[in-house]
Amino acid sequence: MFEGLSRPPKESPVGSYKLEVISLSEECNWEKYLPLEIRYIFKTQPEYKERFRQILDNGKAIGVRTVLRTPENILRAVHTISVHSQHNYIVNWLPKLLKDKHLPVFTEQDYIEAKKHNEDLDEAMDTILRDRLRFKKIVLIDEENVGIKPEEQRFITELSEIIYPIAVDYSVFRVVVDNAQERTKIAQSIIKALLVIGPVAHILEKFASGFGKIFAASADDLLGESAELMALRGSGFSWKELSKRGIILIPVFVLATWGAFSVEGLIEENRLILAGAIFGVSAVALSLTTAVQSIFMYKKNAIRLSKEGKTLLNTNKELLRLSLIQDFTNPARLGLFLGAMMAPFMGIIGSLLGVMHNGWVLAGIGSTESIVAGVTVISSGFINEWKFKRKLKRLMN
Repeated sequence: MFEGLSRPPKESPVGSYKLEVISLSEECNWEKYLPLEIRYIFKTQPEYKERFRQILDNGKAIGVRTVLRTPENILRAVHTISVHSQHNYIVNWLPKLLKDKHLPVFTEQDYIEAKKHNEDLDEAMDTILRDRLRFKKIVLIDEENVGIKPEEQRFITELSEIIYPIAVDYSVFRVVVDNAQERTKIAQSIIKALLVIGPVAHILEKFASGFGKIFAASADDLLGESAELMALRGSGFSWKELSKRGIILIPVFVLATWGAFSVEGLIEENRLILAGAIFGVSAVALSLTTAVQSIFMYKKNAIRLSKEGKTLLNTNKELLRLSLIQDFTNPARLGLFLGAMMAPFMGIIGSLLGVMHNGWVLAGIGSTESIVAGVTVISSGFINEWKFKRKLKRLMN
């Protein structure tokens, strides 16, 4: 649903890309309008500007090809290594592999585990290494079909070497972001389903006061919990691992339902802050419980990585930080967690304003978690793009 706003809508096994081209020598004087990569070349190697002009005057065009969506074979390779070797982590090995060709540690047990699922760890790693520099390239276009000379080919190779730092940084950025998007597809679809809660809650509250609160809190929490589970499942955790932690969710749901049912009485007793807080907590109890559990699941796996020599981090503080970074590279997970933390405060505000009998408001408060998650997922692509471009501009200065 949301990823289409920041990424090309059509999936392709070879990825999607854009091509920015300059074909007139006069364009070299309009640096403000040139692709950032070419501006970087002119900034670091001013003498190349004249060589650009010569090639452009000879019927050629020079372009920057940028991959906008990571090819599916790379995403599959990342998933293979993450799940069958790195205990569902990518932040401890993928950036270093892409940037420095620093190989992840594979144990004999990793190879055995991958083979059980008909996967090949070495082949997956080779796929990533082979294609890691395809994400951003300088290309030469023969616009007038006069033929490309060997010296022009060498010149383009030189340009690609100059932008190597940019190309490597971009490959890290693109693969990490697209991997996170890939892991949240189902979670995003569930967030979309939460949009129906508002009308139903409003009708229930109008004709059966109190039941709208229960529905708004429970329905959003159940769907939010489903989104949490799907996000974790997409990150590589098995249903067996998730089901072990599901037992506690039954009493949590019962308490949350009781809490939502008690809100009406607390409002009548004028205990507004407590009523709002309980309603907000009831609306996120399940997913907040799973969110906290997931942090400990990642922490447990971080300890396993440390023991197997797959990360140099070993202190409790370092491993906790690693687990938080990995967990919240997933935009749906980050958004759901932030929304869950905000829900009690939104409940208190709604209660103090005296609008807790309005089904639309109830649905809005109950869906705080989902709204924040949706906004986070939508904005994550734009924010990540903006951060990368800002980093590129800093390189130029």
